[in-house]
Amino acid sequence: MSITVADVEHVARLARLELGADEKKLFAGQMDAILGYVEKLKELNTDGVRPTSHAIPVENAFREDLVCPSIGVDKALDNAPLKSGTYFSVPKVIE
Repeated sequence: MSITVADVEHVARLARLELGADEKKLFAGQMDAILGYVEKLKELNTDGVRPTSHAIPVENAFREDLVCPSIGVDKALDNAPLKSGTYFSVPKVIE
C-alpha cells in the first residue's frame, strides 16, 4: 500500500492541520515507511504466542478491600473551617 499526497491531505484535513507542499511529501514518505514496517511485522509467525499487555508479569499491588467502620461525622468535621450542622460549609462561588 502506498501513501499518496492526497492521503496525507485527507488526514491533515481530518486533524485540522495546515501543511505545506514540502511537508505533505515528507509525511507521505514517512507514513508509507511506517505502513511498510507494519506489513513486515505481519510476516512474523505468532502461532502459540500468548497476547500480553506487559513485557513482564505484573501483579496487583493494591491492598485487600475490607469493610471498616467510618470515622464518624464529628471527627470528619473537627478540622473543617466552616460547618453547618453535619455538613461542610463552603463559600458560594456562583452568583
